[in-house]
Amino acid sequence: MPKYTNLIANFRNCHILVVGDLILDQYIKGTVDRISPEAPVPILLQQEEFYTPGGAANVANNLSSLGAKVTVVGRIGPDLEGELLKRVLKERKIRTAGIMSDSRVHTILKTRVVAHQQQVVRIDREKVVDDSDGWFYDEKIAPFIHKHFADLDGVIISDYGKGIVQPPLVDDLTALARQAGIPIVVDPKVEHLKFYGPVTSITPNRKEAENALRSLEPDTRKAFGITQVRLDSLDAVKKAGVGLLNYLGIASLLITLGEDGMCLFEEGKVPLHIPTRAQEVFDVSGAGDTVIAVFALALAAGARKMDAADIANHAAGIVVAKIGAASVTIAELADSLREPA
Repeated sequence: MPKYTNLIANFRNCHILVVGDLILDQYIKGTVDRISPEAPVPILLQQEEFYTPGGAANVANNLSSLGAKVTVVGRIGPDLEGELLKRVLKERKIRTAGIMSDSRVHTILKTRVVAHQQQVVRIDREKVVDDSDGWFYDEKIAPFIHKHFADLDGVIISDYGKGIVQPPLVDDLTALARQAGIPIVVDPKVEHLKFYGPVTSITPNRKEAENALRSLEPDTRKAFGITQVRLDSLDAVKKAGVGLLNYLGIASLLITLGEDGMCLFEEGKVPLHIPTRAQEVFDVSGAGDTVIAVFALALAAGARKMDAADIANHAAGIVVAKIGAASVTIAELADSLREPA
């Protein structure tokens, strides 16, 4: 912990911009003790209902829980759910002035029905409209970002494939971040792999990395020394990760591996495997949001990439021991970092 003390303390001085697909998560909890006479389905007696930030909004929530200043940029529909999402974010001290309304879409809503701590069903409401021509970015998002960019210490692009992350947005943010000398980190969507350009890092999980490798032409994989796309061993991860890093032409690549921890790739360096810190695993949902939030925040606070990855690994170990898309507090992270390896 001593080597990270000043770094963690500096989190509160960092202002991070989160840009991406915003989601409102709704939870309906209750008990089931009988079957409906209308159809062979359980009847849930509702006892609790609440809303939490999802998607890019959950990344912002993770940053705020660690004391950082956070501005979130994205789009909502002109609906009640959009207003609810902004209210939930404001309650968490997250700046919402960059959330813009788009009449072409609904605010993305994911409703989870939970009975006796077991998720029974998830209901998604969404209408994906790609901003492929850059109109929404040029008219709504870009003016806000350019006005406030000088105040930032780091950028996260959280791409859930819901339409907002397109080449004009990524190109502009990458150029601004490089000019300002601040880190820009991407939680990627495989279909958008070549959108990202010369960013500081991308943070796919194992499955996303495998899909990224499969998306490459066989001749391309061969040219970059990628001999297999199934990452079923640490050796396979290391070999393929080096090839993927070189193919993308980015500064670093952080592949999260669930119970196997994570692996960091940097240009010109030997891959660094970081074993998991998780003691118990109850729920991995939202763990990727935690990893990218902590990794990017640590970089913004001045950490080397290997130290930022180590801190993010500790945070992931904490969050998977919680139920739902949870976040990590600065106290929890500090306690984990004090524990011997």
